Amino acid sequence: MLGQERAVLPLLAEQTFHLTAYTASLTYILAFGITKAAANYFAGTWSDRYGRKPVLVAGWLVGLPVPLMLIFAPSWSWVVAANVLLGINQGLTWSVTVIMKIDLAGPQRRGLAMGLNEAAGYLAVAATAMATGYLAAGHGLRPAPFLVGAAYAALGLGLSLMVVRETRGHAHHEATTTAQPTGPTLTSRQIFTRTSFTEPALSSVSQAGLVNNANDGLAWGLFPILFAAHGLTIGQIGVLASLLPAAWGAGQLATGAASDWYGRKPFIVAGMLLQAAALALTALGTTFWIWAIALSLLGAGTAMVYPTLLAAIGDVTHPTWRARSVGVYRLWRDGGFAVGALLSGVIADLYGITTAIWVVAALTAASGLLAAMRMYETHPRTRTHSRRSTP
Repeated sequence: MLGQERAVLPLLAEQTFHLTAYTASLTYILAFGITKAAANYFAGTWSDRYGRKPVLVAGWLVGLPVPLMLIFAPSWSWVVAANVLLGINQGLTWSVTVIMKIDLAGPQRRGLAMGLNEAAGYLAVAATAMATGYLAAGHGLRPAPFLVGAAYAALGLGLSLMVVRETRGHAHHEATTTAQPTGPTLTSRQIFTRTSFTEPALSSVSQAGLVNNANDGLAWGLFPILFAAHGLTIGQIGVLASLLPAAWGAGQLATGAASDWYGRKPFIVAGMLLQAAALALTALGTTFWIWAIALSLLGAGTAMVYPTLLAAIGDVTHPTWRARSVGVYRLWRDGGFAVGALLSGVIADLYGITTAIWVVAALTAASGLLAAMRMYETHPRTRTHSRRSTP
């Protein structure tokens, strides 16, 4: 559902709706980010209250109209409205799949589970971005690329109704075997404060997630326009738009499992710094191949970060409030889409796209350094090994 937009919507804004201001053209990402962030928060609370599967099904019901609205949109406001629904769809469905896999995976395999979950999603984003780029090149920006999204929405709803099973009972069982006396008594406000600000690992994870998705909002909204300005074809733009999520998705098959052995913190810190370097290379580049390398590196850095951030949440939180903590983290993380769209759009309007990329690169590097200073290692095996190795 996200892949149908990555190569096509920035070009649709410029070529079909004639939006010349970058800030205006990025309003759909702003709307998506705000609504997805809010839906993430409520997904955690609702999945604890009503169960995981009902929230998953509700998310797919909300997503059904999105492709049709993009196909028939007579004005840009329809595109923005479609992305409000898409944000709700993504916030509910993706948050719940994360929570369900944490329910099912034991503490020693959370990184692997998160890697599989995020790899499945972002490899699909990559494949769809490439496919819709070629469909747009051959058949126009509408309707062909968005028919793929319509098929996805129908499949998602059908699988959620017919195949997916409820997993909340697994979390309840784990809670009976987990000794953490302060966990069950935490209120939602306490969970929000702890995840956002006071607990060093959880707050480090939240800020890193926000900055990570801020640079993805920049890549999603402005990179296709930058590439088109340098004479690349729609087909080439589709290939470049697919490289970031492809490296992102495939890399998580390795990084999530590796963090189960080597710890979460090294992957989070190194991943943020690699993303910053990749953004700098994008700002310096002017050719297809330089950008192909830069986006592959950006995807690799994101792959180091994405599953390990979620696994770290699972490491630190108690099963009775884990789903709500995941919701808070994803509130901050996907709020990064809105932050990235607004910040990069304003800077691009004032000083150009290249300057916007440099600013976001600097913020990404600062985020990695902050995690290096503030975060402790969260993985139980790695913490135990470190204590045994200390004289």
